[in-house]
Amino acid sequence: AARKAIRAIGYEQSGFHWKTCRIDVLLHGQSADIAQGVDESGNKDVGAGDQGIMFGYASRETPELMPAPVYYAHKILESLTLARKEGTGPAKVLGPDAKSQVTVRYQDGKPVAVTQIVLSTQHLDETLTSADVRKIVEPYIREALPDGWISDETVWHINPTGKFVVGGPDGDAGLTGRKIIVDTYGGAAPHGGGAFSGKDPTKVDRSAAYAARYLAKNVVAAGMAERATIQLSYAIGVAHPLSINVNLHDTGTVDEEIVEAALAKVMDLSPRGIRTHLDLNKPIYAKTSAYGHFGRKAGRDGSFSWEKTDLVSALKAAVK
Repeated sequence: AARKAIRAIGYEQSGFHWKTCRIDVLLHGQSADIAQGVDESGNKDVGAGDQGIMFGYASRETPELMPAPVYYAHKILESLTLARKEGTGPAKVLGPDAKSQVTVRYQDGKPVAVTQIVLSTQHLDETLTSADVRKIVEPYIREALPDGWISDETVWHINPTGKFVVGGPDGDAGLTGRKIIVDTYGGAAPHGGGAFSGKDPTKVDRSAAYAARYLAKNVVAAGMAERATIQLSYAIGVAHPLSINVNLHDTGTVDEEIVEAALAKVMDLSPRGIRTHLDLNKPIYAKTSAYGHFGRKAGRDGSFSWEKTDLVSALKAAVK
């Protein structure tokens, strides 16, 4: 499965090739001291797998209720990947390793323009310059961004270090978990600090962060605010959240205390309750390895269930 994933991404370079790379599986059981409070067997109320604070965020600035900068950064990369994998257009000379960053100008709280665009993308042709790469990627970037957002004043940073031929784990790799700013809201909202990658949904680092996004998105979708940040806190071995905090950023149509009480009514926020409500005990997480965990479309296989807005009616009824 790991080799198939590496192959699908497109890594076929001498230092990291799907066919020849070494794969080690190193697993051992969880500490019995932790397991006694968090294992399913024998526990009526399964406790959280760790202490921590998780945040969820939603904003009306995009149709998917995501902050514009990270949403469009992901969209740029997704469009380039699709073009590269088609293998017929100019993007066929690009490699699989790429990252993007978009600086957005806001006016009266709404995104109106892009002031700076950063894109670093691997390329297979060693002779390409940064200017050559810009000629290839610029049409895809313009297509990904809203009309009128790019102007003559927009500053472009395409492969700002110059040549980018060696990519992926062969060139640079972290060791602990994916960067959760890019997996969440691009810095537009706080996050709890725990990476999602590598964790099953019994860990609240992952499942409670999904629940918080789900609640925030439904609050905004219900018309209760233009923006919402939901904070949940947990203690290891304790089933129910220690606190639920709602911040509507002075955009709310309902008092924040009323929304906090409503959230506790419409969803069981224990680890077991979250997994059951969002149906997280499925092999649905491979898709989250690129383009973020939020602002995605819920899939028929159960993926991105936390992006549904099926709590709107229940929320509206709970605040009456």
